[in-house]
Amino acid sequence: MTFLITEFGSPFTPDGFGNWFRDRCDKAGLPHCSAHGLRKAGATIAAENGATEHQLMALYGWESPKQAAVYTRKANRKRLSGDAMHLVVPSKK
Repeated sequence: MTFLITEFGSPFTPDGFGNWFRDRCDKAGLPHCSAHGLRKAGATIAAENGATEHQLMALYGWESPKQAAVYTRKANRKRLSGDAMHLVVPSKK
C-alpha cells in the first residue's frame, strides 16, 4: 500500500522522497531538517520508550538487528546511567 505519492500519482522512490522533503524544509526555512533526521528521531523516541530491536526492525524495514541495536544500545545506556546517578551523587538524608 502506498501512502505518499508524487504530483504525478506514482509512489516516491526513497531518493525522490528525500529530495522532495529537503525542498519543503528549505522553503520552510528549516535547512537543518531532513527526512532522514525525522526517521532517526522516530527510532530514537521509540527505543527510549522501550521498543525492542525487532520492533524497530519492523517499524523501519531494517532486515538486520544491527541498525536497530544502535538505537536500543543508546537508549539503554541513557536509562541505565539515569538509574545509577544516585550512586554518584547520593541523596541527602
